[in-house]
This record gives sequence, structure tokens and C-alpha cells, in this order.
Amino acid sequence: MNHWLIKSEPAVYAYSRLVTERRTAWDGVRNFEARNNMRAMKQGDLALFYHSGDRKEVVGIARVCREAYQDPTTKEDWSAVDVEPVRALVEPVALAAMRELPQLKSMVVLRKSRLSVSPVTEGEFNAVIAAGKTKLD
Repeated sequence: MNHWLIKSEPAVYAYSRLVTERRTAWDGVRNFEARNNMRAMKQGDLALFYHSGDRKEVVGIARVCREAYQDPTTKEDWSAVDVEPVRALVEPVALAAMRELPQLKSMVVLRKSRLSVSPVTEGEFNAVIAAGKTKLD
């Protein structure tokens, strides 16, 4: 299993909305690197759900439930994946707190802050959910 970080402004699509809807298409990504990351996602992979904009914090965990397919919002060569909620973090983990954790010093989101879909190592994933006082059963 691989791990990822997916970003959305909470006013556009909040984690709470994913919980309510139980599944969504992750579409509208218009960056080649992020698109290629989406194409590498496999069913069952876990993703940190990051609220961008004013909040800048990881708030939940999502699971890829459909691998990459043609983004239905365009005819151009862009991709979408479907994700479903796994669990909200007990405590959100702010970007500032992530910068303070030595285990995250190489995390892609800290180096390429504008990238909306990025890979996360298993160690980084575990460090973030531990900082969020959350356990996966």
C-alpha cells in the first residue's frame, strides 16, 4: 500500500462533506505532477486529507476506492480518482506543527506546498496520524 496527501480548500470540499457523502470523485486537478501521482494511486491506498487555504492542516484520512480514470470535468488528458473517508483525526495537525516534526523534514508538502496530490512515506503517514492522536484499527 502507498500513502498520499490530497489537498482541498474546506470551502470547496471539506472532509466533513466527504464523510457525509461517503465517496467522491477527486477531480479538477490541473498540475501534471499531481496528475501523475493520481495515476499511481491504487485501490486501498490511504491519503491524508489536508485542508488548504486559511486552515493549512491535515484533518482526516481517506482511502482510494477507484483508481485513476478520465476526469469527467474535461475532455483533456487529466485524471480523477474516487476516495472515501476512513477517519477524521482526533486533533488536526497544522502545517506549522508538521514543520516541527523531524520525521517530516523531507515530506513533499513541506517542499512543494502548491502540489495538490503528493506521495507520503509510510513513516510520514504514521507520524502525522500519531501527531493527530489517531489510530487506525
